[in-house]
Amino acid sequence: MRVLKKTRRIMDRLLEALVIVVMATLVIDVSWQVFTRFVLKSPSTWTDELATFLLIWVSLLGAAVALKRGAHLGVDYFVERMTPRNRRRAAIFACLCTAAFSLLAMTVGGAVLVARKLGLQETSPALGLNLGYVYLALPISGLFLTIYSIELLVNSARTATPKAAGAAEEQE
Repeated sequence: MRVLKKTRRIMDRLLEALVIVVMATLVIDVSWQVFTRFVLKSPSTWTDELATFLLIWVSLLGAAVALKRGAHLGVDYFVERMTPRNRRRAAIFACLCTAAFSLLAMTVGGAVLVARKLGLQETSPALGLNLGYVYLALPISGLFLTIYSIELLVNSARTATPKAAGAAEEQE
């Protein structure tokens, strides 16, 4: 169990570091685009495309970080009016739905999409980047979302008040 926690902690840090690097690269890219457009009066041709790809990556990976931290927006108007038992059932149902979608649509479906795009050798117009690498964000984030939603599911099944994956670990 100790090795599993250590592995998960390393995985969490790598994910967060990757989100930070992608976000920093996105800021630099957009800043360069603004500089070349307004100061140099000769807009860079590749920065718009790179910004789009980086935004895809930061959004999908950031969703996994947000799930781990319990930071996703939620409409809890009806859930707050439920009994603790039904609140727990709703949390378990939500975790099951999240895990199923993350595993089937994002991880498995994303892996199929990446394989097809890599096989077709389809490249982006400005950067010449194989689009399979852009779509790789889907199965990677799907895997993290699946892991975190399963962990949240286990926590929800064990306790009356479910906590985010990261919050449960901090209490131990």
